[in-house]
Amino acid sequence: MPPAPPCPCCSGLRYRECCAPFHRGEAEPPDAERLMRSRYSAFAQRDVAYLWKTLHPDHPDRARPRDEYLRDLRAYAQGHQFPKLVVMDRRPPDASGLAQVLFFAKVFEKGKDRSFVERSDFRHDGTGWRYLSGVARLPKELPVPPESLTLATFPE
Repeated sequence: MPPAPPCPCCSGLRYRECCAPFHRGEAEPPDAERLMRSRYSAFAQRDVAYLWKTLHPDHPDRARPRDEYLRDLRAYAQGHQFPKLVVMDRRPPDASGLAQVLFFAKVFEKGKDRSFVERSDFRHDGTGWRYLSGVARLPKELPVPPESLTLATFPE
């Protein structure tokens, strides 16, 4: 039997022990970082239904028709590869319930580097953590190497 594949979120765990239970709906990610990792894995696995499920109700894409959003997301996921994720920083929920994660996503489209750094905002919706919004920057727009950033040094 071949070894179980590693999780695309780069946690060091096998997929079946890491993000798969979230993708199958068996559990909710316990915090914002695990949700962010599971969303990256969902892009890599082309699990667009999970990406829709984990959008916060206040995310602007929730105003779009679900089928249209899923079609666009599926086309994006199928046209890209997601080989590496690096989480640089995280902030637990503040008094308003907002949690943040800063990450560097390695992404390629037909051999072209489409990688980015994002500061993502997450909020719990009563069921689980959900992706609320994000601010992304291309590596060339950054004053320092992406992996050296923190939430405090991420440019607005």
